[in-house]
Amino acid sequence: MPIQTFVTHLEDSMTGEVYEADRLHNLSREGWPLLVRYDLDGVAGALDKAMLAARPADLWKWRELLPVRRDEDVVSLGEIATPLIPLGKVGARRGAAAPLVKDEGRLPTGSFKARGLVMAISMAKALGVRTIALPTNGNAGAAAAAYATRAGIESIVLCPDDTPEINVREIAAQGARVYRVNGLIDDCGKIVGEGVKANGWYDLSTLKEPYRIEGKKTMGLELAEQLGWELPDAIFYPTGGGTGLIGMWKAFEELEAIGFIPKGRRPRMYAVQASGCAPIVKAWEEGTRHAARWDDAHTIASGIRVPKAIGDFLILDAVRASGGAALAVDDAVIEAAVVEAATTDGLLLCPEGGATLAAFSHALDAGMVGRDERVVLFNCATGLKYPLPDLSRTLDRHAPIDLASL
Repeated sequence: MPIQTFVTHLEDSMTGEVYEADRLHNLSREGWPLLVRYDLDGVAGALDKAMLAARPADLWKWRELLPVRRDEDVVSLGEIATPLIPLGKVGARRGAAAPLVKDEGRLPTGSFKARGLVMAISMAKALGVRTIALPTNGNAGAAAAAYATRAGIESIVLCPDDTPEINVREIAAQGARVYRVNGLIDDCGKIVGEGVKANGWYDLSTLKEPYRIEGKKTMGLELAEQLGWELPDAIFYPTGGGTGLIGMWKAFEELEAIGFIPKGRRPRMYAVQASGCAPIVKAWEEGTRHAARWDDAHTIASGIRVPKAIGDFLILDAVRASGGAALAVDDAVIEAAVVEAATTDGLLLCPEGGATLAAFSHALDAGMVGRDERVVLFNCATGLKYPLPDLSRTLDRHAPIDLASL
């Protein structure tokens, strides 16, 4: 039997205005992100935990809570459930329980962007899109290129000219036309917007279409099942555009509505940014609902170098409702965290993942997180995509070798 789908409509995230499902949309008429809504009573009646447990451990097991209606529109490269890796030695150094790292680098194209882009591209295919375009700091462009190519959709990707070289080459290798722009990601986004008007591209920018958030939502759905339907005390999430944080908060709301998790026990959400680009942190500290654009944005964690997030109010709403916080960490402590996780527990984090470990350490010291609490850190990509220091040494096989010194 085909899996039922339960999408009812789309909704303006700010005003609540209703939009028809199964139509091509970008932002609402008022310029706000659209959210997908479901018949959650219908989902509750059609799905139970035993059914879920019997399905393959992949992203698509959640079809009742996803927007793709037809099997033939699913575009997949094998989106597995990503593991939770305890950092026992890291925790012990801090006198704390081992934080759990959700290692999203195991996904296709090596990052959590696969979750969002597989859903956005699948829905683009379902709705007849022929060409997509988006700005990227690297990983989103790679995922978009891969899934678009698989779906037979043309892709145009614009990235800042200091995007990591491996990301730029990966995007091109997977079939996109990729352009380097002498600016930041929002500068790239402006050019994409002009191309949308001039060339008829479909804009796949973060939160400018409704479906990427539905793919990122699966992080929260998956996490709940992996932890036996008991959510952690706190989640630390690297936040640029914030789609994943918003998506997880939406996932928890939907899981509560269908009775899979108890109400009122959601985790505290910590939005983690770099000190060189921290608009969400500044807005959180100032008590505002929207964040001003961050000038002179810079950080080694390029994935969270987003000067202005269109979904800023959704990020801040979730952080505040959860009793969490927005935290900024310096590049030096990000680098130190990456080194520590790799050399003590053997897990190579990307810089954005290192930022969550650095923020976790700060939160422990500040008393924001209890040392016996269960904490999940998100490592958003494989650390192999980023430059690593060369710490190797050389041996001359033709000369005497002091083996005792090796």
